[in-house]
Amino acid sequence: MSLIVSVSGVRGTIGGVSGDNLTPPDIVKFSSAYSQWIKNQYPQPTVVIGRDARISGQLVSKLVSSCLQSMGVHVIDLDLSTTPTVEMAVVHLKAHGGIILTASHNPKQWNALKLLNQKGEFLSAADGEQLLNIIQQDQISYAPVDSLGQLRHYENAIQDHVSAILKLPFLPIQAIKSRSFHIVADCINSSGAIALPILFKALGCTYELINEIPDGNFNHNPEPLPEHLQDLLSACANSSAIGIAVDPDVDRLALVDEKGQYFGEEYTLVTVADYMLDLKAGNTVSNLSSSRALRDLTLMKGGQYFASAVGEAHVVQKMKEVHAIIGGEGNGGVILPDLHYGRDSLVGIALVLANCVTKNKTLSELKSGYPKYAMIKDKVQLKQDTPYDEVLQLLKSNYKNEELNTIDGLKIDFEHAWIHLRKSNTEPIIRIYCEAKSISEAEKLTNQLKHHIHHLIQ
Repeated sequence: MSLIVSVSGVRGTIGGVSGDNLTPPDIVKFSSAYSQWIKNQYPQPTVVIGRDARISGQLVSKLVSSCLQSMGVHVIDLDLSTTPTVEMAVVHLKAHGGIILTASHNPKQWNALKLLNQKGEFLSAADGEQLLNIIQQDQISYAPVDSLGQLRHYENAIQDHVSAILKLPFLPIQAIKSRSFHIVADCINSSGAIALPILFKALGCTYELINEIPDGNFNHNPEPLPEHLQDLLSACANSSAIGIAVDPDVDRLALVDEKGQYFGEEYTLVTVADYMLDLKAGNTVSNLSSSRALRDLTLMKGGQYFASAVGEAHVVQKMKEVHAIIGGEGNGGVILPDLHYGRDSLVGIALVLANCVTKNKTLSELKSGYPKYAMIKDKVQLKQDTPYDEVLQLLKSNYKNEELNTIDGLKIDFEHAWIHLRKSNTEPIIRIYCEAKSISEAEKLTNQLKHHIHHLIQ
């Protein structure tokens, strides 16, 4: 089964059987339910849609657009775009919601509908439950012919997004331009190939693009992890260039330093927090699977650190609660409230360059000054009938003498390390995150946990 439903939307593989995969009937069902949810709040709503470059993107977009219109919802279509661009466009264009058509880091056979509210933010748990209830109770009513929604296209959304970044008062735009950064960017054959050059030109950067054809035929696994970025690592080695990798919808940012060394997704957020916390002391937020480095840095600079459950909506909620000045997720997701409450690789890039300019340091020099941790991200494949909750309970018993956190899955805190495991919202797997002072210690702890899990699910 490759159809995953959550309060934030629906994700699945294209083709196959309805209800088990992301098929046209499933797309229609969720688009209609979302339309009904919007119409229950606004009499004549407008929804912004945009997509990444997946092979199925145009097909899914046409289905979603037609379905929205058939419900009496007006549609503004951005066509090829990024997740943060769609989020910002909802507000900029005074729409009532948005749908992003992307399966993020999943392979090309996947696609998804990510649902936004009128603030351009992912639906809350309560909103999502309302939408799912609409589906379950079949509360959908389509519009008569005289009330069908209208469709219009908008081509300047990415430029609007970049312009908003350039207007941030604390970004030293002229200093960045004067530095004349050279950037090598892996666009993973998707929307980054369109968005990144607009940003680079605006910041006075020269650049080379890898995997620059936005056709959805991903030349490697689209998750920006070091094992998938060998071409980028090679291109940056001894070149003095900054390497940048994004995922297909451009809400995750991974960096490669001027020596061709993987900077680490975890340290993307640390780097931008370093810059923001120098401007003013404040609070930071990341999820339970993110590096302790952010916590250590925040405390060192006089702020407070808070952790949330995994997922952008949870991070945003916590950021609002504690008035965080910067936050995000350890997977390279940067959320800057001064711009919008959404993970945004474009503003992340601008903040990274600002930090390099302000401190007059290279990426490798910046990282050498940050708290040093090593993280492993692993996973265990689940069978359809795997009793996930029972596995967690048994693991809790195995590690009962350690500090345990069950807000989101199970996090086990040791004195100098931690392990976090949780069932993925997007794939039938248990994700395992482990951080320690050395890679060997992280590997040892991860292998021990995987051994326990495999024993329990056999």
